[in-house]
Amino acid sequence: MPEDTFVKVKNLKKSYGNVEALKGISFEIKRGEILGIVGPNGAGKSTFFSILATISKANSGDIIVDGKSITKDKQYIKKNIGYVPQEIALYYSLSGWDNLNFWAGIYGLSGKEKRVAVENAISDMNLQDVIKRRVDTYSGGMKRRLNIAIGLLHNPMLIIMDEPLVGVDIISKRKIMDKILKLKLEGRAIVFSSHSTDEVEKLCDRIVLLEEGRVKTCGKLDDILKEYNKDSLEDIFI
Repeated sequence: MPEDTFVKVKNLKKSYGNVEALKGISFEIKRGEILGIVGPNGAGKSTFFSILATISKANSGDIIVDGKSITKDKQYIKKNIGYVPQEIALYYSLSGWDNLNFWAGIYGLSGKEKRVAVENAISDMNLQDVIKRRVDTYSGGMKRRLNIAIGLLHNPMLIIMDEPLVGVDIISKRKIMDKILKLKLEGRAIVFSSHSTDEVEKLCDRIVLLEEGRVKTCGKLDDILKEYNKDSLEDIFI
């Protein structure tokens, strides 16, 4: 792979019975890049995220992450991926602090490394004032920030963010967007999905447009808009 390519998706296919969810998609994700994955419902976005996060398996094709195959080196890749799902995955009866410590243990962190990771996560997501409170007392934006903090605890180089800004207040949205941009500057490879074309246009360096399980186009926003002779991503879907 080229030096700046961190992930290479190679002819990935996935079917559910007779339904082809992915029909041989291929593209690359670079270090220090935010790659937007967009498309209408049923385009294959969720299926792709599930495979990239090692939750499900493709029928054929491969994903190469940092030179390792997702089909042959799943455990290595799993340790280097941070997955922030659209659905909030928290223990509501526990405090934010307890949630972070639980997941830090799941990631294999212990001792000083665990303590520092938890403290950094709290600071990065500005959760200091609420971290000892039960999660069921959090606002939607606080829960979303904690969800992201958990996905980043183990300092992953590849970060999958599926609708990380959905349902959050303006303040939380700004904090999350600032964190995403900071991760990019640190050289992380970030895969980002959102139904908000404005968010994709603001954050993403390149965009993959999926439609019916295929890559319809892939490139920089300006190039895609020229290709379709449109003024915005939203116009492409109308």
